[in-house]
Amino acid sequence: MTDMAKIVVGVGDMKVSADPSACLITYSLGSCVGVVGHDPVAKVAGLLHFQLPSAKGHDARAAQSPAMFGDKGIPLLLDALLAHGCRRERLVVRVFGGASMMNDNDLFKIGIKNARAAKKILWQSCMSIRNEDLGGEDSRTVSVEVGSGRVLLKKKTGEICY
Repeated sequence: MTDMAKIVVGVGDMKVSADPSACLITYSLGSCVGVVGHDPVAKVAGLLHFQLPSAKGHDARAAQSPAMFGDKGIPLLLDALLAHGCRRERLVVRVFGGASMMNDNDLFKIGIKNARAAKKILWQSCMSIRNEDLGGEDSRTVSVEVGSGRVLLKKKTGEICY
């Protein structure tokens, strides 16, 4: 992934690419959740980095930055992938993040809520999750090669390639 053009996906952002020589990457997935979608036939990949599970009560922010919220961002990601020629039945979906950060174990539990929201929204969208690495206390970096769909997960305990 070192020689590939990197497309950085920021916090509360989403990107989709059909450039087989590109790599989508997001950093610092703590309590946030990263959702990766890849169609191996269309050779299209998308990556969403959402912060909060629901846009409820955040109408103005959701209108400006829908990718910030799982309930807005996941459908946005799926729609963008389909618009780029992906087919639902071929999409490989992976989900990462949702950690308990900064002693959030008891108070807000944002990481847990984000992870649950991602799984629920994908289930309601009839999308199965191929791989997941959710929870814990470690921040993650996730990258996906657009052409191959290869995903690299980096966290404190090491690297995992999917």
